[in-house]
Amino acid sequence: MTTYDLVRAKAEAAHRAAAQLAVTSTVIKNKALLAMAAALEAEVPAILAANTLDMEAGRANNMKESMLDRLALTAERIDGMAEGLRQVSRLEDPVGNVLDGRSLPNGLTVTKVRVPLGVIGIIYEARPNVTADAIGLCLKSGNAVVLKGGSEALHSNTAIAEVLSKAAEAAGIPVGSVQFIDSSDRQAVTDLIKMNGLVDVVIPRGGAGLIQAVVQNATVPVIETGIGVCHTYVDAGADYTIARAIAINAKVQRPAVCNAMETLLVHEDAAAEFLPQMLAEFFEAGVTIIGCEKTQAFDKRIQAATEADWGTEYGDLRLSVKIVSGLEAALAHIAQYGTKHSECIVTRDYEHARLFQQRVDAAAVYVNASTRFTDGFEFGFGAEIGISTQKLHARGPMALPELTSTKYLISGDGQIRG
Repeated sequence: MTTYDLVRAKAEAAHRAAAQLAVTSTVIKNKALLAMAAALEAEVPAILAANTLDMEAGRANNMKESMLDRLALTAERIDGMAEGLRQVSRLEDPVGNVLDGRSLPNGLTVTKVRVPLGVIGIIYEARPNVTADAIGLCLKSGNAVVLKGGSEALHSNTAIAEVLSKAAEAAGIPVGSVQFIDSSDRQAVTDLIKMNGLVDVVIPRGGAGLIQAVVQNATVPVIETGIGVCHTYVDAGADYTIARAIAINAKVQRPAVCNAMETLLVHEDAAAEFLPQMLAEFFEAGVTIIGCEKTQAFDKRIQAATEADWGTEYGDLRLSVKIVSGLEAALAHIAQYGTKHSECIVTRDYEHARLFQQRVDAAAVYVNASTRFTDGFEFGFGAEIGISTQKLHARGPMALPELTSTKYLISGDGQIRG
């Protein structure tokens, strides 16, 4: 079987299942989600064994530590995946929700309701938890799903997908609703994003290269989840203790994720008091600092920033630091180099906070809080299918409502149009 034949067979199976899944009851979907969570917990040893194979291959291929962290599974992380499925089971089912209803003068009633998108293709890289998140959210929103994970996580993703699909089908989810493309051939991505008529929408999750390849080559509609060149701006007179805690969390906690900070902007009037201790904390945490000339004056270990650095998503313990003249300069920098993902201001000035939130064009704009909170789980959505940085259809963490479309239901008693 060729790669194309494999992908098409998976897409056809999902397409057949989608019609039944769209009308599957909330009771069955919730039962399936709980069964899936229990199955994950029961199969922890098998999933960890599969993940070990991926981790060994990653180390052998000199994968960066930050990427290894994204790839790694632990019993606690699998428990978190299970809890995410349970949270999704407790959320309101969006399918069938009435968004609008009215009666027209001619006696027709028009009702607008939420309906599933149909078949969703998910293309992602080295984060096995995406497999569970995507399957749970797609099933709860009535969508069949075709998953294509990165080759670096093939064993982990295959194990998770098998566990979840079996548990879901045993609980009453239509057979074929969950499809995983167990091929490392990159051609599978090209084939999936051109499955018009079988796949209704494709959602890429990963680095800039993957996302742009999908956006530029897909013939199936794409919901773009963007890279995260996220900024934290420390205003003059901010609470510098809070600012340092936010900056460390935003950069160091999980540097490989898209909501991690990549650039720290500091008001020039705050630099002398704020930066020395801030830089010391970053160096102690193993962060490589790339800075502007003014920032370099604070420490000889700081490397000179290039123009390319300001627009780079490092996904690692690297950070760009720039001293700016004030709020307007910070806003201009973010407008030029940001990716419309997540941006933060640390300030005590209410007017500055208000202006920052009004003028920054991003999916999530924070005042005095870490950008690491841009996450479906943290927002109370149970999980997310991705962080959309586009403006059509959905923006920000995409959960259940964002995985639906709408349908108009019109009822009459013999009306005809004159």
